[in-house]
Amino acid sequence: MIITVALSDAPYNVHIGAGARRELATVVAAAAPRAKVAVFITTPSLRKQPWWDLTVPLASLVIEVPEGEAAKDMAVVARVCDDLARATVSRHDVIVAVGGGATTDVAGFIAAVYLRGVAVVHVSTTVAGQVDAAIGGKTAVNVPAGKNLVGAFHQPRAVICDLEMLTTLSERERRGGFGEVAKCWLLEQRPLEELDTASVEDFVAMAVALKATIVARDEFERTGERALLNYGHTLGHAIERLALAHDDDLLRHGEAVACGLAFAARLARDLGRVDESYVRYSDAVVAHFGLAIRPPVAFDVEEVLEVMARDKKAHHNLVFVLPGPDGFGSVTVDADDVRAAYRRYEEEVR
Repeated sequence: MIITVALSDAPYNVHIGAGARRELATVVAAAAPRAKVAVFITTPSLRKQPWWDLTVPLASLVIEVPEGEAAKDMAVVARVCDDLARATVSRHDVIVAVGGGATTDVAGFIAAVYLRGVAVVHVSTTVAGQVDAAIGGKTAVNVPAGKNLVGAFHQPRAVICDLEMLTTLSERERRGGFGEVAKCWLLEQRPLEELDTASVEDFVAMAVALKATIVARDEFERTGERALLNYGHTLGHAIERLALAHDDDLLRHGEAVACGLAFAARLARDLGRVDESYVRYSDAVVAHFGLAIRPPVAFDVEEVLEVMARDKKAHHNLVFVLPGPDGFGSVTVDADDVRAAYRRYEEEVR
C-alpha cells in the first residue's frame, strides 16, 4: 500500500505492508538519484534484529545512536555530524533512519542541519513511528527545559512502514504505539464497532492517511489545522517529561498520550463542549488497545501545569486540542479550569 503526502513542492510516498523494507533500494535510488553514499542511522539493538537485511546500491556507512529518548540530545547531534563530515558525506548523499520515533526524530534533525540539509528516508520500526513520528517532517531534539524544543521542519523523501518489523517489538512497546492510533481514531470519530474488525495494517493505514492529509494542507503549522494532531499531547508530553524524573522507563510516549486523551475528553466535558457519552466513547477506544487512562504514579498538579506552560505548543497559554459540537479545535483554557479538571480526572481514574 502506498499513501502519498501530497505536498505542493515535494510530495513523497509512505510504503506500508509486510516486507516493505525490501523496496528500500528502489526507494533510495528514486529519493536521492545523485547519492554515492547512504548513511544508516540506527541503534545497536536494531542492528541485531532478524529483519536487518537492508541493502542499497550505494556505499554504506552505519552510525549508531543511543536507544530511545537518549538519542535526542545535542551532544549526539554534534557527534553524528562530526562522523558525517569525517566520512566526507556530501549534500547529494542520503541518510536512512532506521528506528522508532526517537531515532527518526534525531536523524531527521541531523539531516536538516548537516550541510544545511541532506535527503532522508525513514524506515520506521515501531507503531508510533509508523503512524506519527516518521511522517510530516517535524524533527527535534530535547533540552533540559523540555521535550522537542529544538527542531526544524525537514520532510523525508520517502517513508517505509514494514509491518514485519513490528513483530519483534516487546508487547509493551507495541501496545504503547497504539496511543497514536487511538488519537487518530478519535479525531476521525470512527465508530467503536469497527475496532474489532480492523487489522494492524488497517490501523496504520488509517493513521498515516489522516496525517498525510493534514500535513499536506498545513505543512508548517501556519493555518492551525496541523495542531489537531496534538490531541492528547499537551498533558501527555507534560507527564511524560515528569515521569523521566522518576524512571526512564516509567511511562512511554504512547502511554502518556493515552492518559492525555482521557484527560482531554474530561476537560472538554467540564467546559461543556461534550457530554459524558463522549468520555465513555473515548475511554473505550483507548481501552481497546490495552492502554491505561491513568499514569502509573501520581503527579503534582502544579508541576503538571508548570511543564504544560513550558511546552512549545502552549504559546505562553494553556492551549488544548479539544472535541466540541463542531469537531476538534485548539482552545485556550484558564489555568484554574485546567487545575480543577486535572484534580477531577485524578479522582475519576483512581
